[in-house]
Amino acid sequence: MKKLLLSGVLAGYLCMPAMAQSIKTPAPSTPQYVKQDFGLSSIELSYSRPGVKGRKIFGDLVPFGKVWRTGANQATTLTFGDPVTIGGTKIPAGKYGLLSIPGADEWTIIITRQLDVTSPAAYKPDQDVVRLTAKTHDLPFSVETFTILFADVTSTSCNLQLIWDNTIVMVPITTDIDSKIMAQIDNAMNKDNHPYYTAAYYYLENGKDLNKALEWFDKALAQDPTAFFVAYQKARCQAKLGKKQDAIATAKKAIDLAKQANNSDYVALNEKLIASLQ
Repeated sequence: MKKLLLSGVLAGYLCMPAMAQSIKTPAPSTPQYVKQDFGLSSIELSYSRPGVKGRKIFGDLVPFGKVWRTGANQATTLTFGDPVTIGGTKIPAGKYGLLSIPGADEWTIIITRQLDVTSPAAYKPDQDVVRLTAKTHDLPFSVETFTILFADVTSTSCNLQLIWDNTIVMVPITTDIDSKIMAQIDNAMNKDNHPYYTAAYYYLENGKDLNKALEWFDKALAQDPTAFFVAYQKARCQAKLGKKQDAIATAKKAIDLAKQANNSDYVALNEKLIASLQ
């Protein structure tokens, strides 16, 4: 009987580790993974998100003047799919660590080759890629959970925002896509299947040669005479060139094409364009 009882106790102890391993609980500071399309590729962000939880944050929990992993638990990293420029320094595509040194009025932001810094002692200044200062701004409310996000995103720029408690810090990021797109256009135009519309639209939206854009819009319409959206952009191009009457005539044609395609949005866009030219 004693042997039987002892065997049961031992079996219970042996099972405990296996049972413990099967229990999953939330991380105290949950990780977040963000992928933002940017330029011709993307930026990927990985970090952990601590909460205020009634504590004084900057100058206390996160000391001023000391390297911070800019999050909790794991190291914070950024992966750039294209070369970017931060703080006037061009950074090659690749994966980097994001560190900071908070201050009362401004922070030092550090982009580093180190991908595993979770404590100030692990930081190596000789691995810095960029160091820049960024002003702090007070928020009129408190944000409970530490948040990093990409804001004010355009095709060539965005702001990396660090937000926690009542503080926000912004880091501008830019990328050069024009040279790459122009190279793609030059290459594509030497092939049989010319992307006239895409090239023309890029020229129209980015201050390139509008006469060349108009030529390409005409060729795009020759490829597909029913393309109401091409006709609309052609009208916009003519308007930018100061050819108002031509633009109005093209917009009216675009309205007819859009009606045939049952696209009321483009009918409205063309009507608005015509009204702006009269």
